[in-house]
Amino acid sequence: MADLPTSRLSPFRSAPNMLTLLRICLAPFLVTAILEDRYALAFGLFVAAGLTDALDGALARLLKQRTMLGQYLDPVADKLLLSTLFLVLTHKDLIPARVTVLVFGRDVGILVVAAILYAAAGRREFGPSLFGKANTTVQIVAVAAVLLHQLSAVRWMAELRWLALDATMALTVLSGLHYAWIASRRIAAQTNGVHPPKS
Repeated sequence: MADLPTSRLSPFRSAPNMLTLLRICLAPFLVTAILEDRYALAFGLFVAAGLTDALDGALARLLKQRTMLGQYLDPVADKLLLSTLFLVLTHKDLIPARVTVLVFGRDVGILVVAAILYAAAGRREFGPSLFGKANTTVQIVAVAAVLLHQLSAVRWMAELRWLALDATMALTVLSGLHYAWIASRRIAAQTNGVHPPKS
């Protein structure tokens, strides 16, 4: 398909970042719906947030508009939304506290490691690994399964919920260790004056 004229696409250039901001704005409404036990609404808002995530990436590729702001804002929006949901669902006794502690502990650890990398090696980028992407995916599945389980207590939904939560714990630990390994390798390479290959 031929590229559309730049003049026709210019009004949409900011659309990917606007969708990301919309995802952030949905967080308080999602939290309110869960706290008020309105799980059908909460699930609908969660699906809407997922659609904005898919659309902002697709639009950024279509418009060739991958800005530095978008690269930082998109993962922040994902983490803010998921971490907030894990916290409020734990408050409602729908997710075990140990799962949420692991999720928050890993995210804090990655922030600390990123800060160390920046201080030691001057590196600003610390992109997601394959394990990190898999972990985000199972977290999304876990939240969706928990919300759906409140709407339908069928057996397979309960089993999916526990399977997704177990997978979240396993991948949280695995991805955290993988990030630590990448960071240690980069710091060692910087110390030796060698540029390590991207993981």
